[in-house]
Amino acid sequence: MGFVHIDHIGIVAYTIDQARQVLGGALGLELDQTRSQWPTGSYFAPEQTYNYFFQVGGGETQVEVLVPEPGATSGAARFLERRGPGLHHLCYACIDVHAEAERLIANGLQEIDLPRRVDGRRTVAFFHPRSTGGILTELIPARAELTQTVRFHRP
Repeated sequence: MGFVHIDHIGIVAYTIDQARQVLGGALGLELDQTRSQWPTGSYFAPEQTYNYFFQVGGGETQVEVLVPEPGATSGAARFLERRGPGLHHLCYACIDVHAEAERLIANGLQEIDLPRRVDGRRTVAFFHPRSTGGILTELIPARAELTQTVRFHRP
């Protein structure tokens, strides 16, 4: 199976306005308003963050901005408090998150425990930086429209 592509690179920021100045203003990336659920942000409860996505050119990769909600005590909030804004994680898209997570565990990587579906399968997975060369690693399902493009371009 393997990974389909890098879905996004996650960064943490104090505010979306701060991130938009750099990503949108200085770098010229376009905000993906649909995926970001603009203007409120896509809320990710396990990390207590509002997430926003910026498109990198015409490719498949995006930059995700995680903005911890006020008073958050999550890993993203602690990361921002200790290190300030910056690179947080790398996310790979895959066809079957559960199967890929099992493969990574079998290869000795340390999974971060997250809630699962009722049947025990994962819909998202994170792996601890101490087992992945210092990079928090996320797995998510490949977005359907991109999977079709990837299959078309790769024999």
